[in-house]
Amino acid sequence: MPSKPGKQEEMLPADTGLMPDGEVVERVRDGETALFEILMRRYNQLLYRAARAITGNAHEAEDVVQEAYVRAYLHLDQYEGRAKFSTWLTKIAVNEALARRRERSRLVGVDSMTRADDNRAPEATDPERETLRRVVGMVLEAAVDALPITYRSVFVLRAVEGMSTADTAECLGLSEEAVKVRLHRARAMLRKDIYARTGADTASAFQFLGPRCDRLTAAVMERVYALRARG
Repeated sequence: MPSKPGKQEEMLPADTGLMPDGEVVERVRDGETALFEILMRRYNQLLYRAARAITGNAHEAEDVVQEAYVRAYLHLDQYEGRAKFSTWLTKIAVNEALARRRERSRLVGVDSMTRADDNRAPEATDPERETLRRVVGMVLEAAVDALPITYRSVFVLRAVEGMSTADTAECLGLSEEAVKVRLHRARAMLRKDIYARTGADTASAFQFLGPRCDRLTAAVMERVYALRARG
């Protein structure tokens, strides 16, 4: 457990965001508790995605992340620096998510997972492009959610978060060969699933209807009438 925190800082110094994880950990251990926020901001997304891959539930994943951070803080003295801090931290979140999943299965007798989309701020100002981006994202998220947990957790850590094979194996307690095999199978399953979700309805894609169609039609007819008047 870290040493007793000293007086908490209201604002983090501007240069602390550049500190290596190990230095931040040491300073938190020495009582600069406020610096723990740096580690949280660095790894919030990683932990959330790892937790959601296992729980299948956005709200539960947030609970897992919170609990993982608390556990990590309480056991910072156990971090020895032999693995990356991100790997050590992710492993805590993975273990917490797995424990909750086992408990949920024990209580209800079935594995019931609720899908929830993230509320992400739109990045594109073009409404049509933003709509397409969101639809593609929803299809991909649904396909990833449908993967068996053994493949989903590997895919999220390796393909989504970009973790190395070795770090993914460490986090999930697998061999590197098992990670490679599961990633390959996950990608194959995703290709099949995404095609099944979209292939049967390709006729409805890229339709040129509504205001776009009306706008183009009116513009063309205006030019046609202008040409006719000249002739």
